[in-house]
Amino acid sequence: MSDIPVYVVANFQVHDKDRYREYEKGFFPILNRHEGQFFTYDDNTVTFEGNAPRTGRMVIFTFPSEAHATAWYKDPDYQALSEHRRAGTHLEFLTMVHGLPPR
Repeated sequence: MSDIPVYVVANFQVHDKDRYREYEKGFFPILNRHEGQFFTYDDNTVTFEGNAPRTGRMVIFTFPSEAHATAWYKDPDYQALSEHRRAGTHLEFLTMVHGLPPR
């Protein structure tokens, strides 16, 4: 299962744009260090059924494995940087989703 790609999905509302910009500035170098790739974001998601996440930004990025995603999240540089995200946003969730195994 170590070679199954994973996706990280986040939903949050930005309430302090300056603090969030500080987070954005440092995010991509750390993501790249762990072989992560930004996939997309959307500020206007549409929910067809069920309870919609709160309005705000939905972000999706991917890693080659769960180990890569976990190393990214636990990286001390990321944890220090994420204090800007914590201060500048209200996070609904930051979730890892496993991809399909190779067939």
